[in-house]
Amino acid sequence: MLKWFEEVDQTRPGIVSSQVRLMRNWSQYAFPSQLSDKEKQELLRRLEVGLENLGSVDGKNYVYRNWKDMNEVERKALEERRVFQSAASGKKNPVIGLILSQEEDTSIVLNDTEHIRLQITSPGLHLEELWERCDQMDDYINARFPYAFDKKYGYLTAYPTYTGTGLRASAVVHLPTLSLGKKFNGLVAEMGRFGAAVRGVYGEDNYGSLYEVSNQKTLGVTEKEILDLVSRAAGQLLAQERQVRKATLEKRRLEYEDEVYKSYGVLKYARRMSAKDAMIFLSQIMAGITDGILETEGNWGVYRLMLGIQPANLQMISQRPMEEGELEEVRAAYIRKELPELR
Repeated sequence: MLKWFEEVDQTRPGIVSSQVRLMRNWSQYAFPSQLSDKEKQELLRRLEVGLENLGSVDGKNYVYRNWKDMNEVERKALEERRVFQSAASGKKNPVIGLILSQEEDTSIVLNDTEHIRLQITSPGLHLEELWERCDQMDDYINARFPYAFDKKYGYLTAYPTYTGTGLRASAVVHLPTLSLGKKFNGLVAEMGRFGAAVRGVYGEDNYGSLYEVSNQKTLGVTEKEILDLVSRAAGQLLAQERQVRKATLEKRRLEYEDEVYKSYGVLKYARRMSAKDAMIFLSQIMAGITDGILETEGNWGVYRLMLGIQPANLQMISQRPMEEGELEEVRAAYIRKELPELR
């Protein structure tokens, strides 16, 4: 069974993935930060038992994991794959559970910052389809665990930024050329004025040029308005990226092709590779494939490799802990093995 990030969606090249996330709280309990350890354990046990037949909703196979039963590398790998958030990994002895589908496209984190965090992800831009699936799952959970809801404010959450719909919709867009321009920061600010947040997936330096577009408001807007906002914002950024990249190809095509092929060559033959360099070269390859400069054997997705080269995931793949120097050797070997041949 393929993980969602191993699949490739060519319908909107440049949009890596889309996701909908719902924050919910069970009306019978206070927010997680206000619960005693005993109450947390009781809450977690009741949620686990009540959701053990979750697969009847969508036919998927789900596995329940307890945070304490996972080692540090497993937790970090899930964080790198964006199943867990960094808030969970920073807690001391957290009483947290995870329900995860075999494809890792659907996850429910229990008793973290909120009682329930439902998240569904797919390659490409499919926010409406994801919302339909999420809404169906949400109804199933609500029937068993009535949510904290206010007629005026909507769904009540521990973090006020989620109060209202409790919905965060997002899309990850690849912007290697647009993000280098002087006008990019102004464009991001303009998006913010219309209610869309744009941030680098990998922090301020953001090697790999992946940007997450999401809604800022959850209160006073409908779910459809949120989905439409994120879809429009992601589409606008992608359109401008294409326009800028087209101009680059017209003005200095040979230089651009040279950068793409050099990136492929380094990845194909290097014996050591830092995560920073690997992300930069993989970003170049992703752009080259999108622009038709590179043609690879098979239906191959670059994002899968971007996740695989992250430190914890590399250690999971290798099934042993490693220091940074060894990680660089293993990362290069992993890339050489997984990188497809060119046509």
